Amino acid sequence: MTKNELRKEVRLRKKQYTANELKDLSLSIVRKLLELSAVKEARTIMLYCSLPDEVYTMDLIHKLKEMGKEIVLPVVISDTEMELRRYEGDNDLHTGYYNIPEPCGKRFSKTGDIDVAIIPGMGFDKKGNRMGRGKGYYDRFLNGMKHIYKIGICFPFQIFDAIPANENDIPMDIVIYQ
Repeated sequence: MTKNELRKEVRLRKKQYTANELKDLSLSIVRKLLELSAVKEARTIMLYCSLPDEVYTMDLIHKLKEMGKEIVLPVVISDTEMELRRYEGDNDLHTGYYNIPEPCGKRFSKTGDIDVAIIPGMGFDKKGNRMGRGKGYYDRFLNGMKHIYKIGICFPFQIFDAIPANENDIPMDIVIYQ
């Protein structure tokens, strides 16, 4: 299957679940994330505010903040680029590109300080290859940041035996899906 065919398949699979069912499925994924030594030991974590059809992350963001972690979130600034901003709390969020909650603060430019990146995807394979929504935001952003431990997260129905990958695709170090 091509990436576009796989994306279409994932969209069909997601439609079989309500938003509440997806939120419930997210609980075990978040629990496993919090048990990872890479997450426990990290000082700065790049995360994302979830869309309704993605692994729900707001509870995770709150928990990591309570643990004293510095949280940075992506902000889409154009059709091809995103930047990071520090998460200061829910009052600091506004609706940005694609109706995604984004922090309003200053740009976070110390990407060398990021220990862990928790990345969404439309699908992953067992080798850690990731398929996003097709815009390449994360692949461009993560290119050259080999020091960051990359964790892909998704629902079990988003795991495939193989996803087509090329030299521009950045693989994950681990994928958590249940």
